[in-house]
Amino acid sequence: MPEGCRERLIAHYGPRIGDWLDAVPGVLGQVAQRWGLSLKGYHDAGHASVIATANNSVGRPQLIKAWADPARYRHEIRALRLWAGGMTVDVLETDDHNAVAALEMVGGRPGGSEWRPRETQMVAGALHGLHLRGRDRPHDLCLPLLVDYLRCELLPRIEKRVLNLDLGPWRPLLEDASRAVSALKEDPARSTVLHGDLYRENVPYDSHSHPRLLDPVPMVGDSVFDWAFWTVYYDLGSQTEQRLAKASRISRIPVPEIAPWCRLLSVDGLLYYVDTGDPRAPKMMEVLSRLSAGGMGGTP
Repeated sequence: MPEGCRERLIAHYGPRIGDWLDAVPGVLGQVAQRWGLSLKGYHDAGHASVIATANNSVGRPQLIKAWADPARYRHEIRALRLWAGGMTVDVLETDDHNAVAALEMVGGRPGGSEWRPRETQMVAGALHGLHLRGRDRPHDLCLPLLVDYLRCELLPRIEKRVLNLDLGPWRPLLEDASRAVSALKEDPARSTVLHGDLYRENVPYDSHSHPRLLDPVPMVGDSVFDWAFWTVYYDLGSQTEQRLAKASRISRIPVPEIAPWCRLLSVDGLLYYVDTGDPRAPKMMEVLSRLSAGGMGGTP
């Protein structure tokens, strides 16, 4: 197993995950044999799973993904099956006991195709399609709720970090922004199954030049959360205004409604980057500053 993979999962879950990591190679070998797959190696990516590459009996490439958290496995598989049909990755085999699945390899290679035509338009359209599909029966899937994530995780960690971190000259802006977003409310009419993790690396293109949205952290809640996440994090600090405008146009949610959610995620991200010494902190500060100044639809 790549050392970087071990380090990322231990950083994410703590040292207790060591025994699971030691057992993963044997588990991957067992499920690959059961499913008639030939293991080829590891794909060194992600912070919550171990991913191996494999070929089936006719040489078609697949991914085998092992989740460290069984609950996260269950939620992701439920969402992927709901969205099946060309918008995301297809689930080919599952082993619920070991929290392992065989997945389609988008574009025939890890990371998908290198060709990304009309990227902003295409990805916005794909996300809108996921939201339309997710509105059919979002509460039947036993997924976490956005309201619980906000109340129990995101807002408390913002409050804790604002109180405890040395924020230097950034403190006034962060304190003002955190107060402004603490009372955000969802619109129940927009409730759907959310992707929840819309980084660029989670949106590969297939061999037909279509984006496929992978590796969700699914929740049920207001679609504005996904649009804000995509606006801020898809390509941090680059073309943020264009994504915000496209998000509003495709979703038909006004920019002044999306922008406060962008500020919420920017505050959370900036505090995390400061806490961990991440070099992306200044870039996130620039995004938050422009949102707070009204340059991207925020409230001056």
